Amino acid sequence: MTARIRTRGRHGQDADPAADARAGAALPTRGLRFLLARRRVLLRLTAWSVLETGQTFLIGYGPARALDEGFLRGRADVGLVWLAVTGLGVLLGAYGTARVYAAVAALVEPLRDRLVERVVTRGVRTGEAGSLSGLTQQVEIARDTFAGLVMVSRSFVFTAAGALAGLFTLAPPLLLVVGPPLIVGMALFAATLRPLARRQETFLVADEALAGDLGTVCPGLRDITATGAEAQIAAGTAERVEAELRAARALAHWGVLRVASLTIGGQLPIVLLLAAGPWLLSHGVTAGALVGALAYVTQSLLPALRNLIHGLGTSGSRLTVVLRRLTGTDSGTARPPDTGPAPGPGPSDATADHGAPPPAFSLASVTFAYGPASAPVVRDLDLTLPPGAHLAVVGPSGAGKSTLTALVAGLLAPSHGTVRVGGHPVPGPEAAAARVLIPQEAYVFSGTLAENLAYLRPGPVPGEELLAAAEAVGLAPLAERLGGLDARIDPAALSAGERQLIALTRAYLSHAPLALLDEATCHLDPGTEERAERAFAARPGGTLVVVAHRISSARRAGRVLVMDGRSTAYGSHEELMRSSGLYRDLVGSWTPAPARRESEPALALGDAYRVDAVAGPGLAGDGRHVVAHRPVGEVQAPGDLRDGGSLGREG
Repeated sequence: MTARIRTRGRHGQDADPAADARAGAALPTRGLRFLLARRRVLLRLTAWSVLETGQTFLIGYGPARALDEGFLRGRADVGLVWLAVTGLGVLLGAYGTARVYAAVAALVEPLRDRLVERVVTRGVRTGEAGSLSGLTQQVEIARDTFAGLVMVSRSFVFTAAGALAGLFTLAPPLLLVVGPPLIVGMALFAATLRPLARRQETFLVADEALAGDLGTVCPGLRDITATGAEAQIAAGTAERVEAELRAARALAHWGVLRVASLTIGGQLPIVLLLAAGPWLLSHGVTAGALVGALAYVTQSLLPALRNLIHGLGTSGSRLTVVLRRLTGTDSGTARPPDTGPAPGPGPSDATADHGAPPPAFSLASVTFAYGPASAPVVRDLDLTLPPGAHLAVVGPSGAGKSTLTALVAGLLAPSHGTVRVGGHPVPGPEAAAARVLIPQEAYVFSGTLAENLAYLRPGPVPGEELLAAAEAVGLAPLAERLGGLDARIDPAALSAGERQLIALTRAYLSHAPLALLDEATCHLDPGTEERAERAFAARPGGTLVVVAHRISSARRAGRVLVMDGRSTAYGSHEELMRSSGLYRDLVGSWTPAPARRESEPALALGDAYRVDAVAGPGLAGDGRHVVAHRPVGEVQAPGDLRDGGSLGREG
C-alpha cells in the first residue's frame, strides 16, 4: 500500500530559538509572580520549617552534650537527659514536618487548579486532541514534581542552616573541616545545574519522540511491510534512537559531575573529620563534639544534599518541560519527517530511456522457498504484465498464489531473480508507491468512514470523490447504512465482507496504478465481487491482479496464470481450457454437474492431473483407461474454492 505514515506530536520539531528564549524567560517570571501572590503560605511554610530545623540542630548537639557532660564524666543521668531532649526535639520536628506538608499542599494545589483551568480552556477553544492527556497525566506530573522540588529545596536550606549552626555551637574549628568541601560541592552542582537541566530536557524530548514513533510504527508493522516502507521507517526510527543515545551520553557525562559534587560536598567531609580528628582533639574540640559533627554530616547534610542534587537535577528539567507544554510556551507543534513513500509513482527510468511505459510488473527467473531445506514454491518464473492488464492467478492450495503477490508487493524477497514494479526494483520506495496490496484480512481502524477510505491518500479527499469511489466499488449501500462518510465505525462490529468493501474502496482511491487483490473479495457475494473487480479493471491506467477463488474471476480476466507449485501455465481462459489439464480440472470443479449419463469418456492413462486408473461403469478393466475420482454427479457445487490463499498458509 502507498500508505503515508502520519503522526502528530510535539517531538522532533525544528525549534525556534527566539521562541525558546521567550519561553525560557516566561516560566521564571510566572513562577515568581505565583509565589509572591502566596506570601502568607510561604511564611507559614518557613515557620514550620524553622520548627523542623530544631530537630536537625539537636540531632548532633544533644549526643555531643550527652557524651561530654554526661557519659564521659560518669554522669549517666545527665547523658540520658540530653538524649531525652534530643528525642523530644525529634518529636517536635516530626510535628513540624507534618505541618510542612500541609503548607506545601496549600502552595501546590492552586498551581494544579490553574493548570487544569488552562488545559480545559485550551481544549474547549481549540479541540486539541492532547487535552485529555494533559489533564490526566501532565498536570499530575507537574503537581507532584513541583511539590517534590519545594520539599527538597526547603529541606536542604533549613537542614544545612541547622547543621552549620550546630557545628559552630559545638566548636568553630569544625566548620573549617566541613564548610569548604560543602561550599565547593554546592558550587560545582550550581555550575552544572543549567547545562544538566538542558541535557535532561533534551533527553526527555528525545525519549518521548522515540516512544511516539514506536507507538505509531509498532501497531502498523503489517502496513509498513505492505507499503515497502521498511527502509524509510527503519531510517527514521534509527535516527530517533541515535538522538536519544546522544542525549543519554551527554546526560551521563554531566551526571558524573553531579556525582562528583555529591561526593565532594557530602562524603568528603566525613573523611576529613576522621582524618583531622587528632588535630581537632588537640585544638580543644571534644570527643562529643567530633561525634556530633559526624552525626550532622551523615544524618543531615549528606541526605539533604543527595535529595537536592537528584531532585533539582532530574525533576527540575522535567517540570520545565511539562510546564512549557501546559502553559502554551512550547515552541510549536512537531511535524516529523514523512516516513511513507510518495503518493503516486513518478516517471520511471524505462519511460525516460525508451519513451514507452514500463510493464506494470515483471519477474525475471524468480525462485522462492520458505526455507533453505524447503522445496521452492515459485521456481524460475518469468512473467511480464503490461499496464492496464487484468490478470487472475489460480491454482490449488499451496501452489504459491499468495506468495506471488507477496513477492510483487515486496513482502517477500526472492531467493533468486529480480522483481520490478513500474520499472523500479522491488523493494524500493518507487515500487512501493506504484502498487497497493489488499490482503484477505482487511484492515479497518476505529475512526470515521471517510478517514478509513482516505487512509492511502496524502491529503484531504473531497467527499464527492469518496462517494463516487464507494458507488463504483459497491460500498454505497453500506456507507448509507452506517450513516454516511462522517459516521464513526467500530471494526469489531463489521462483518468480514464489510471490512473487505472498505479496504477495497480505500485501495481504489489510492494513487497506485497496480492493485493486488490477494483473495480480497473472498467474503463478498459473487455480484458484489464482480462489481468491485470491474471497478478496479476500469481504473484509468490501472492494472489488476486477482488471486481468484471463483472461476468467474478467471473468466473476467484478460489473462490467467495457473500455478501448481511445480510449473505454471499462462494464457487466456479459452487457451488454457485447451492446453492445461489442471485449469480444466479447476474449472470443472466449479461447473454445475451435468445430467447423469451411463458412462463418461475416459482420459488416457498417465494423465498428470491426479486421476486414478480404475474400472468404471461400461468400461473394460484393462488398466488402459481412467475415470475421475468420484461419480460425475458429485462434483463440487458453485461456491468458494477455499484453497487457503492467505500468505500465512502458503507452503
